[in-house]
Amino acid sequence: MSIARASSVVINERKLRSGTAQAVVVNSGNANACMGEQGFRDAETMAAAAASALGIDEQLVLATSTGVIGRPLPIDRIVAAMPTLVAELGLNGVAAARAMMTTDAFVKTAAARIGDAPVTIGGIAKGAGMIHPEMATMIAIITTDAAVEPGPLSQALREAVNVTFNCISVEGDTSTSDSVFLLANGAAGTDTITGEGHEYDAFAEALTDVAGRLARMVVRDGEGAECVVEVCVRGASSDSDARLVGKTVMTSVLVKTAFHGAELNWGRISAAAGRSGAVLDPDRLSIAIGDVEVVRDGVGVPEVYDAAQPLLKEPEVRLTLDLGLASGAFTGWTNDLGPSYVKFNSGYLT
Repeated sequence: MSIARASSVVINERKLRSGTAQAVVVNSGNANACMGEQGFRDAETMAAAAASALGIDEQLVLATSTGVIGRPLPIDRIVAAMPTLVAELGLNGVAAARAMMTTDAFVKTAAARIGDAPVTIGGIAKGAGMIHPEMATMIAIITTDAAVEPGPLSQALREAVNVTFNCISVEGDTSTSDSVFLLANGAAGTDTITGEGHEYDAFAEALTDVAGRLARMVVRDGEGAECVVEVCVRGASSDSDARLVGKTVMTSVLVKTAFHGAELNWGRISAAAGRSGAVLDPDRLSIAIGDVEVVRDGVGVPEVYDAAQPLLKEPEVRLTLDLGLASGAFTGWTNDLGPSYVKFNSGYLT
């Protein structure tokens, strides 16, 4: 996550030390970042306006912003609109997901039920550019009617984020506004989850499912993207080394442009893995496209290239690198990079 953080991110971190929140208010089109003291005042004013309209304590409202950096927030318009926004609260998750879109091409929502229990987890997200671990220029708000104490709730969210939102990359840029929120209200009436156990495991699994689907939607919506690439690293000396390899491959411009052109240029993949900083023996490296192994023990397998080539033209491609060293593993998601991305981002403000 960027050291340059939006004002709301700094304020929310302080508020969340209590482990309690009741509402999240979001504005799009303006990141309210790099605005000095005015940015902090505007973020606090937005939260206070929402709290007043809801009739709750200001400390229980989290405010977050997304959009262009370095421009004043139109705070007067936001404050004036707050009573109407609160009056229209209801089953409007899709409307909220649409309202906080910036460069997104489609609405992102996901939900899951936990076993036979009347417990639901639902989430919305926005994000299409400036996407990279750790976190990305995205906002995700996940809610549940389960009853979960703050400690286990925070643990479950961190575990879920680590294998979902922290494993996606569009172009390698992070943002000032990265935020994922999880709120539980206990309205389902089930027993409170107070620690690890069967109930916690079921909740954490469902939460990870919802977060994973939202994260993959962000990658699929990457600005100008035509395909999603699942990058699986296996056989690394450790999980951290596997993540190093995965992130380097996922952010390689040469790898991503090759996927855009559906080129079987596996040398770019091998080179990216080699410069990742992870322990690697080139003579043990294997690379597969889908189920087709195109590199074995560091050497290409030309007789299977024709079988692998059509897989690169699919809307979803699975790339697997096996380092052949130990059991370290990582799975991440990225996309191709083509001229549409450059055209879009070279005229973002105009």
